[in-house]
Formats: sequence, C-alpha cells, structure tokens
Amino acid sequence: MVPAMNTIPRAPLVLGLAGLLPFLWGAVTVVLPDLGLWTAQTIGPRFAGPYVMLFYGAVILSFMSGVLWGFAAQLSGARATSGYILSVLPALWAFFMTGGGPTSAGISLITGFVGLLGLDWLFWHHGATPPWWMRLRVLLTTVVVICLAIGVFA
Repeated sequence: MVPAMNTIPRAPLVLGLAGLLPFLWGAVTVVLPDLGLWTAQTIGPRFAGPYVMLFYGAVILSFMSGVLWGFAAQLSGARATSGYILSVLPALWAFFMTGGGPTSAGISLITGFVGLLGLDWLFWHHGATPPWWMRLRVLLTTVVVICLAIGVFA
C-alpha cells in the first residue's frame, strides 16, 4: 500500500516529536515550579524552566537554517540565490535576537519560529521540500510556540 503524498513518514515524525521534548520539559518545569527546582538542583539550571527552551530554541533555529539551505539547493537560478539568503535568517535571528533576558529572548524565539514557518511555506510552495513538509512543520511549530509562550507568559 502506497502512503498518501501528504502523510508524514514515520522517521521524520518520530524524530520531530522527539525534538519537542526539551520544549515540553521546559514548559512543564515552568508550570510545576517544584519540578523546575528539582531539575535545577539535580541536573543544572540550564535544563529547567525557560532556560532549556531558550538555549534549545536557538539551537533548533540554527539547525533549521541548515535544513533550509538544503532545500535551497533544490532550486535554481534566482530562486536558489534567494533561497540561500533566506536560509541563513533563522540562525542569524537566533544569534542576534536572543541575548536579552528570558522574556525578550522568548518573545524573539516565538517570532523566529513563526517566521521560520513562513520560510518553510515558501520553500514548500516552490517544490523544494517533501510534499508532507508543511504538515510536519505546522505541528512542530505549534507545540514549540505554545511551550515558549508558557515560558514567557506563565
């Protein structure tokens, strides 16, 4: 049986969902401060509350720049050039916009992930991604933004 073209293959889905764990853990340790305190004392403060989400979020935006670079390689001519230029924006955003305190960094990451979703759509629209790409990216981005919002606004 051939899967539908928009069905997310198991490996990208499982790995994408696993990649949400630091965001989910960060949100849970914000909502449950005792768990956050235990985590900070046991593993270290960088692995609790908004801090795990902020550090990991910057890493993921940088990682996604590499993914978009790979998609730009699927394009040609002016679209490829534009794609390469656009592909570095998430990493630059993470580098320049997350240096403030946890609130401003969290808001910047939320903005960065929403902007990344727009770039995902653009590459998908130009046929540089797998057909299922936007289904995966909308799912993952929604969870990431909710978790970051918990870190910022809770």
